[in-house]
Amino acid sequence: MMVSAVALPPKTKSDSYDKNLNQSAPKIEQKIIKEATLRFETDDLENTFNQIQKAVATGKARIINDSEGKDYGTVFRNLTVKVPSENFDRFINDISKGVSYFEIKNISAQDVTEQFIDLTSRLNTKKKLEERYLQILQKATKVSEILEIEKQISVIREEIEAKEGQLKYLQSRVSESTVTIEFYKTIAEKEGVKISYGSKIWTAVKSGFFSLSDFLISLISIWPFIIIFCVLAYFIRKRFKRKKQQS
Repeated sequence: MMVSAVALPPKTKSDSYDKNLNQSAPKIEQKIIKEATLRFETDDLENTFNQIQKAVATGKARIINDSEGKDYGTVFRNLTVKVPSENFDRFINDISKGVSYFEIKNISAQDVTEQFIDLTSRLNTKKKLEERYLQILQKATKVSEILEIEKQISVIREEIEAKEGQLKYLQSRVSESTVTIEFYKTIAEKEGVKISYGSKIWTAVKSGFFSLSDFLISLISIWPFIIIFCVLAYFIRKRFKRKKQQS
């Protein structure tokens, strides 16, 4: 059966609706994604962490990741913090107090207003198209027409949900800024020896083993010369024995 009895909205005209809506769309407030990465040295890890915790409480932020560790010369702590965008600048200022020098201080602001407007316009277009198909569905009488319209509605509904998800993700990044903080303390030389003495012994053992392995491998690589030397030594020794017997 043909679906000619009911005029279905063309699939290829949705982009033209986007342009019209972009022209007549109401102004949307500026959408900015703010992010920061900070790295600095401190004399006291615990005091620095307490200062950051106070800034988190004051700025109504939240710590979503907290890790710490130690390498040969330093002990460090890494934090990832989500901060309401309106409190971003104040939060950066609060955790910067007392820091004399930042090894890394990267602050970025990405304007996604145009992307936000485009997604909103396309979403509205798809919703209007869905409404038109629903109106046509109410008037359809043939089974083939109903199935075809329902198929198109299902496709449009998936596109609507996808764009709603993109808008939600974009809005979450705009409303909450991400700040990555790494602060560390340099370990004194004597303290470092005490902390890593056992590991140094193990390193020395491994170093000796690798040195022995290298020596054996080097011997294997020159095995033809060793064989030639042994053969020559054998014949020279045999010749000396003959001369000794004759004398």
